[in-house]
Amino acid sequence: MTDPAAPGQAPVLAVDIGGTKMAAALVEPGGRVAAYDRVATPDGPAPDGTALDAEGLWRTLEALLGKLAADAGDPPLAGVGAGCGGPMTWPGAEVSPLNIPAWRGFPLRARLRDRYPGLPVRVHNDAICVAIGEHWRGAGRGRGNVLGMVVSTGVGGGLVLGGRLVDGASGNAGHIGHVVVDPDGPPCECGGRGCLEAVARGPGLVAWAQEQGWRPGSPDVTGIELAADARRGHPVAVAAMRRAGHAIGVAVASATHLCDLEVTAIGGGVSQAGALLFDPLEEAFRAHARMDFARRVRIVPAALGQTAGLIGAAALVFAGDRYWSAD
Repeated sequence: MTDPAAPGQAPVLAVDIGGTKMAAALVEPGGRVAAYDRVATPDGPAPDGTALDAEGLWRTLEALLGKLAADAGDPPLAGVGAGCGGPMTWPGAEVSPLNIPAWRGFPLRARLRDRYPGLPVRVHNDAICVAIGEHWRGAGRGRGNVLGMVVSTGVGGGLVLGGRLVDGASGNAGHIGHVVVDPDGPPCECGGRGCLEAVARGPGLVAWAQEQGWRPGSPDVTGIELAADARRGHPVAVAAMRRAGHAIGVAVASATHLCDLEVTAIGGGVSQAGALLFDPLEEAFRAHARMDFARRVRIVPAALGQTAGLIGAAALVFAGDRYWSAD
C-alpha cells in the first residue's frame, strides 16, 4: 500500500496487461517513465504444476507491482491507471481478454482498488490507452482529432475528437479492428467476415503467407520473421505486407471521412515493418480518401514505442478531464 499524493507532485502507477506481457511503470506528471518492469504473461501451468487460474494470474501481477514499487523506494502515488485487453465492461473493468483465457469477468478495477485504497483507479482498453498516450505525449500531441491504432496480434484503436477521448456507449468507440474492409474476406474471431483485424493482424498475415508458399508447414513462425523476409525481398512476404497496408489504408480512409481526423498514429509489432507497410497504406488511403478534408490527415508511426500504453494509462489519472468521463 502506498500513501496518496497530489497529482501534480507524484507519479502514477501505470499498468499494461496483454497476452504476452504484463508491464508496469511509474510515470511522472510530464509523461516521463521514471521506472519500468515487465514479466511474461503466464500461459502454462503454475509453478506447483496446477493449472493457471485467475488468482494465479492476479498474483503474478501483484508481484510485478510490488517489485516495481520496492525497487523505486515505494514512493507516494497520484493514482493507478491500467490498460488491459478486452472485451471488458466499462468503467467497472470486469475483463475477459481474448488472449488471456484465465480471466473471464475478472474484476480488475475492483482488485486494484482493494490493493490501493484511497487512490483513483482507472482502467480502459489497452489499445485506447495507446491512443491516449499518442495524443497526450506522442505523435498526436497538439492536435484535437486523432485516431490511435495498434496493429499486432490483434488490431485495436481509440479516438480523440475535439481534444477529448470518445468512449461511446460501452467504452468501445474507436475499435477500428472490426471495420469491414473486405466483405468477402477471411472470417474474423468476432464472428464476422473481412474485418480489418482478420486481414492485417500478425498471425493472420503469417497464415495467409504460408498458404501462398512462404515457409509452408513451419510451426511458430511470427510476423517479425515475415517482415524480415519482406525486407529481404521475398515476394510472398512483400505481398503479405502490401495486403495488410492496403487493408489499413482502406479502414483509415473510412474513419477519416467519418471523424474528420488530423492525425492517425499507428503502432504495434506489425507497424514496425516500416515502408513495407506504410507505402501501400498511403497508396490505398489516397485511392479511397477522395474528399478534400479527408486527404489532409497525416498517417504516421506511433512515437512512444512500447511505453505508449503505459503513458496513456497514466493520462487517465493526470489528464482525466480529457480522457476519463466516468465517475
